[in-house]
Formats: sequence, structure tokens, C-alpha cells
Amino acid sequence: MVTFYGYAKCSTCRKAKAYLTAQGIVVREIDITTHPPSKAQLQAMVESGAYHLPELFNRSGELYRQFNMKTRLRELDSGALLDLLARHGRLIKRPIVTDGTRYTVGFDLVRMRQVWAHDAMRAHESF
Repeated sequence: MVTFYGYAKCSTCRKAKAYLTAQGIVVREIDITTHPPSKAQLQAMVESGAYHLPELFNRSGELYRQFNMKTRLRELDSGALLDLLARHGRLIKRPIVTDGTRYTVGFDLVRMRQVWAHDAMRAHESF
């Protein structure tokens, strides 16, 4: 089972969830706006090499503009940026899909297939 940090009103989240569901992948859904990933979880994503810290920010979001994140990304250290993400789920690009060691952020079909193909094959084998 994978954890799916998403937001029900987000069309990108709906597309990603539909893809995973169609592949037979069971997801545990968590509302990213009220229960964002912890600082440690976000740090683990960065340390895995799957994503760079700036890629975790929802650059098209209202909160990104309100917090002047374009400037703050250059000014704040990684610890402060991770704190902001962990406290404000709307700052995070969504969805985040993880099994604790693998991650995808947003909905990039090619990347989703690369990362979750094994889980999809295993789900189909169980039928």
C-alpha cells in the first residue's frame, strides 16, 4: 500500500489517484492541506535524490505568492524551507505518493509508471 497525500479538489490529484487505482494500486489517502508530510518525511524525499527541495513547492498556489516564496527560496536555508512545507500543506506540490522509500510528486505519467510499475504488476498478479 502507498500513501497518497492529496487534496480532493485538486484535478492533478484526481488524475494521479485514478491512474494508481486503474493499475490496482491501493492507496491510503491523506489530505495534504490538513495533514502534510512531516519535516522528516520531506527531508527523506530530498535525501533520496528523487527530488530537489524547490521541486516540492506548489509554485502555482496562492500561498506560494502570499509568502513570497520565489524570493524566500533563495534566502532561507533548507531547514527553514522544510519547516514551512511541514506546517503549510498548501505550499506543497501535490500529490505526493510514497511507500516510504519511493516518491512521486505531482502527476507526471512517465515518472509514475517508472516508480510504481512494480506495484501495478504485483497488483495484477494477485487477481
